[in-house]
Amino acid sequence: MRIGILGLGRIGAFHAETLSGLDAVGSLVVSDPFADAAKAAAERFGAEVADSPEAVLAAGVDGVVVAAATDAHPGLILACVEAGVPVFCEKPVARTMAEGVEVLKAVGGQDVPVQIGYNRRFDAGFVAAREAVRAGELGELHTVRSTTLDPAPPPAAYVAASGGIFRDCSVHDFDIIRWVTGREVTEVYAVGGNRGAGYIREAGDADTTGALLTLDDGTLAVVSNSRHNARGYDVRMELHGFADSIAVGLEDKLPLRSVEPGTTFPAGTPHDFFMDRFAAAYRAELTAFTEVVAGSRPSPCTVADALEAGWIAEACTLSLHEHRPVTLEEVRRA
Repeated sequence: MRIGILGLGRIGAFHAETLSGLDAVGSLVVSDPFADAAKAAAERFGAEVADSPEAVLAAGVDGVVVAAATDAHPGLILACVEAGVPVFCEKPVARTMAEGVEVLKAVGGQDVPVQIGYNRRFDAGFVAAREAVRAGELGELHTVRSTTLDPAPPPAAYVAASGGIFRDCSVHDFDIIRWVTGREVTEVYAVGGNRGAGYIREAGDADTTGALLTLDDGTLAVVSNSRHNARGYDVRMELHGFADSIAVGLEDKLPLRSVEPGTTFPAGTPHDFFMDRFAAAYRAELTAFTEVVAGSRPSPCTVADALEAGWIAEACTLSLHEHRPVTLEEVRRA
């Protein structure tokens, strides 16, 4: 099949490399406002260059991967859907929830599939955890812990435009909690602090946060996030039930150092970047998209799915700023 790629920055170039190695993909058509980025990708992966998103859609593509800046997501998603071309778009759907809701309304009555990029749904550990929960291996859950710790904060310009740590980082934890447990979040309470980069505080954001989520069956989920984790990129989940407990990410590349005498775990080189930690997941995610394009499976992460994680992020952001519990119903009404 022929796949278009809109946006050839860090993640777009990574997706181009992944797609070029998939058996189902015969050719790529790429486009980026920065011509040099598109040219470099074309030379590296043997892709065809188009000078605009419209030209990509006119080039006979079977599907499109959107890896452009967030502000461009709504328009590009809708352009693909209107052209009848299946589209994969990196999260978020839009910069604001209001824009995201408008996208959902616009694509809701269409038969063109849209897949939003939440790569943890394709990580082998998270997949196994979901299967264990669904099979009842843990019994009823009572506690979930989800962690995302970055090795270093992103640049100041990124932080200023990101919408905050809950919207650009924690949202991955929120999505995977919903996906693994099969439950919805009803209420949140969030706290945050700033002990590191001053520009994060100046942007009105926190660099380290904690959020307590109440799920609709009473399960408690604890989410921990930080922009500062000197030992590496740490993504984990624990699920505790009345019959058993399991963990995702408890492996030799875990960026933690044990001080227990005689303990050598973890023994490997710590993960230091999200592309390292989730390389296989990204490949599985884009393989799934080729199956969506081929019509052999439905979208594994719809616009509606992505917006649910977004609402949790909105509730946590409000809770952080107002120092109080916030229900999901409250932010949906706002």
